Amino acid sequence: MCALPEAERGFSRVDAVAMYSGALRDKIHKLKYGGKTGWAMVFGRLLVGWMESHPDEMEGVDYVVGNPSHTGREPLQHIEAILDAAHTEDVTRAFPLSPPGGHRLVKHAETPRSANRTLEEKRAAATAHAASLTWTGDPSDIKGATILLVDDVFTSGSQLQQVALRLRSTGAAEVRGLVLARVPWSG
Repeated sequence: MCALPEAERGFSRVDAVAMYSGALRDKIHKLKYGGKTGWAMVFGRLLVGWMESHPDEMEGVDYVVGNPSHTGREPLQHIEAILDAAHTEDVTRAFPLSPPGGHRLVKHAETPRSANRTLEEKRAAATAHAASLTWTGDPSDIKGATILLVDDVFTSGSQLQQVALRLRSTGAAEVRGLVLARVPWSG
């Protein structure tokens, strides 16, 4: 994925806080599938810590948005919970994070999940996911904007690609990715 030209992959770069393995993998699963909300605060702190320690990568970012989970997702909307925690952690408002409940990218419809699927199934699920997203702000806000798209795990990159392409097609000038974890073989 990362070897594709930017016009095909949609995003200019993807940074990862860590590799997806061991304890981090376990804790992401506890939040995502077990609803252990305390991990959202830890992950929110990790994201803000990464932003603070990478000012060059944050330069020019107009919006930090999550790759949203469905509004009815059970046990919780984990990406939104992480970004709400990041907003709380960013006490000086140094970063363009939306306030809790004010997420700019929302997913109102359920789509097929991509976890534990083949690459083709992941790609199809990613396309459906991106098509189901809505930008909640003023549509002119996205025109010419640089967006940092946050997700929990980068596996095949299909979902980040499709969401980035969708954001670019609606006017974003650049989409960068930031994930908590990247699987060791992805790219």
